[in-house]
Amino acid sequence: MTQKCPDWFRDAKFGLFFHWGPYCVPAYQNEWYSRNMYAKNTTQHRYHVEKYGKLSQFGYKDFIPMLTGDAFDPEVWANLVVASGARYAGPVSEHADNYSLWNSKVNPINSVLTGPRRDIVGECFDAFRRRGVKTLATFHHQWLWGWFMSTDPDADVYDPVNEIFYGPSLPLETNRYAPYRLPDDNFCRVWRDKVLEVVDQYHPDILYFDSRSNIIGSSYKNQVIDHFYRSVPQGIMTYKQEDFPANVGVLDLECGRFANGSDFPWQTDDRLEDNVTWCIVQEPKYKDAQRIIQQLADVVSKNGNLLLNIGPCADGSFHPEAVRQITRVGDWLRQYGEAIFETRPYIVFGEGPTIIEETDFNKKKINEQLQTGVAKDETIGLMTAQDIRYTTKDNALYAIVLDRPQDGHVFLRVPLRTGFVVHQMSLLGTDLPLTYSVTPEGYVAALPEGLPLGALAIKII
Repeated sequence: MTQKCPDWFRDAKFGLFFHWGPYCVPAYQNEWYSRNMYAKNTTQHRYHVEKYGKLSQFGYKDFIPMLTGDAFDPEVWANLVVASGARYAGPVSEHADNYSLWNSKVNPINSVLTGPRRDIVGECFDAFRRRGVKTLATFHHQWLWGWFMSTDPDADVYDPVNEIFYGPSLPLETNRYAPYRLPDDNFCRVWRDKVLEVVDQYHPDILYFDSRSNIIGSSYKNQVIDHFYRSVPQGIMTYKQEDFPANVGVLDLECGRFANGSDFPWQTDDRLEDNVTWCIVQEPKYKDAQRIIQQLADVVSKNGNLLLNIGPCADGSFHPEAVRQITRVGDWLRQYGEAIFETRPYIVFGEGPTIIEETDFNKKKINEQLQTGVAKDETIGLMTAQDIRYTTKDNALYAIVLDRPQDGHVFLRVPLRTGFVVHQMSLLGTDLPLTYSVTPEGYVAALPEGLPLGALAIKII
């Protein structure tokens, strides 16, 4: 089966997702705690033994009752999505840790029967849809093959009684990205059935598959994709690397970007977190909204979407600084979003001095993380007032200026070089046209005085 990327996804541009699970209880370093606590050479293992005790006495399963979700409120999560300006959103349905955040009959280790005793996926989807937000279900559970296998032979993961939590004991090498021993049919069937269960119960608009889906047999993946598109004809799936055929969904570059424009729609997933983590940690740091706005503009100008992660606290609440920064992104979109939403890339994506190289969290980087337990930071720094990104809609051209120029003048080379006939320029969010002049090199637009620092967008017709 093939699937063309639907226009609604290309129009949406911006989404949010939320890494939330038992790993949020220790909240130490990153969401790979569930794996790294079992590897003796990692700081997370040392931390775990010092704080919680030996792996034979306190395993990952023992965090599950501590994920109470006392402050979880799907209305609060939905309000945050709306405040951010995002058009699609969803919690991580299941990470690599075999903990399902939906009402599952396939997997008894789920959020309805344990922990918060709430249907996180179902409640969030209901709240999001009431606000006109498209829904996203993300799946990382192919990583479960070998995920918990420990270098400590006494670890609780090897006790047959705990197989329901961790899966069967496997050779240690199965926790590699590309193991010799690939998943057996039983694992692949459960992998498939978890996804199908979410599709049938909740009908997500988007299915997202994390990396390492390449280890799942093609027949099982094909069954999932065929069933999803039959159930949700206007749905779309995203995938990483070459884990699925290119014609069945949208390529996702984790923490990545294209250097230039792309002739096909794509997505990048990245973090609001400025720590190298996708979940809440004990001393969280967050990127400034300006960096997210610049990233969004750059991605959109190159025919992409940005899916941004925010990790809730173990109780289901959000850190105040995360709320502050993502709300600032939403404030910007409420003024300048016309240059982002429902647009398409211009024939030239942009101009300016900042060079952005093509990046992706590829197989080499994944293998490095498997060795060290910690991912390398892929963050791109701030861009300048001379960096411009272009989008287009109807007969208008939009110039997104990635910072406010100190002298109050914006120099635009691309419209003149591409022959775009300019009749008027205006600053989005205002009714005032901008005065501009033409030089042999381009257009010079004079901005109103008193604009705050940060990115802005100009409409050109």
